[in-house]
Amino acid sequence: MKEIKELSGEELCRLVVHGMLEKKATNIVVMDLRNVKNAITDYFVICSGNTDTQIDAIATSVDEEVFKGSKMNPWHQEGKQNREWILLDYVDVVVHVFRKDRRKFYDLESLWGDAETTIIEESVEPEAPQLMYFED
Repeated sequence: MKEIKELSGEELCRLVVHGMLEKKATNIVVMDLRNVKNAITDYFVICSGNTDTQIDAIATSVDEEVFKGSKMNPWHQEGKQNREWILLDYVDVVVHVFRKDRRKFYDLESLWGDAETTIIEESVEPEAPQLMYFED
């Protein structure tokens, strides 16, 4: 039986970001929702891809990285069929992989504007996810 490794929300976010960077996701944002009233999770990690194929690859990479680091599968996932907006729900961290045009349409960053936001530099090497820090 595979033992699930308990990860903090920050550690899980690092694995998610690493998976995104592996497939050249763009505009990666980590939103800390812990101090937002009525938030449905602790963190959103949002990114964009250019094509249906790329967003599918990004979501698969995130799933693989999280599983490698924790033996955890998403509690829930949506959007794998239409590949415009793929959601991976890890309970404390919800991952949103958008096709660029869909991300602009839904504009989650504005909807959850009270969240502390960390923008991930795309030049960060995928081999070094520990370089991500949460700041005010």
